[in-house]
Amino acid sequence: MRKQKLVMLVSVLFLGTFMAIGQGKVKKLAFKKGEVLDILLFEGKPELPKFFPKYKETAFAFALKTGYQPQPLLSVLETTQGGYQPSTFVFGKWTNLSSRKKFLNEILKEVPDFHEQRRAMWSSFYLAYYEMQKDVSLEIDENKVYVATAYWQDGTTEFNTFKKEWLKKVKDNKGKVILELTDAKSSVGYMYKPDYVALIEWRDRSAFDNFLKENEEMGDVGIENVNQFVIQ
Repeated sequence: MRKQKLVMLVSVLFLGTFMAIGQGKVKKLAFKKGEVLDILLFEGKPELPKFFPKYKETAFAFALKTGYQPQPLLSVLETTQGGYQPSTFVFGKWTNLSSRKKFLNEILKEVPDFHEQRRAMWSSFYLAYYEMQKDVSLEIDENKVYVATAYWQDGTTEFNTFKKEWLKKVKDNKGKVILELTDAKSSVGYMYKPDYVALIEWRDRSAFDNFLKENEEMGDVGIENVNQFVIQ
């Protein structure tokens, strides 16, 4: 409940007039080839409402000017694997890779205290972004269960075997892969570069729990690290 309230607060602060975008029972997202998809994971501090108005007027305004397009905000209901426990999972979108890099390269010139502002509001903030190689559309239906899993491989060839078996177990348990991402990029200070990210749709929690039990029995051969979140 606390996380849901925090995400709603961030939605009001973060999106402002964009609040209506995809905040109903079904959140719709669409990315065209060449656009950039952001994944932002963060945990807010109690001081966030106090400092966010300035951030919105400075850093967020520059992001919009540079080519950022807000997307629906999602809450992390539970961390099911890994030690990182953010409260918010955000998809963002940029016009193209050049616009994403322009923001990263010029933000300190436009907003000199950019990093200080972020540290004042968020206790943790991680970023991964991806240049889309094809058109992708997806929906997040609040009546279903969605799980985002990020894997870091250990540098051996075992991960490919692990992933093949992992995806088979997803299918066998009636999970639906609605998004797969590789080749993550990030930025200094916010580094989050998993080798593989998958967003899976489950018809209900029991289906996911059955899969999770089998997933945990697979062990960690080929895996250096994993984060897994139930999101909504």
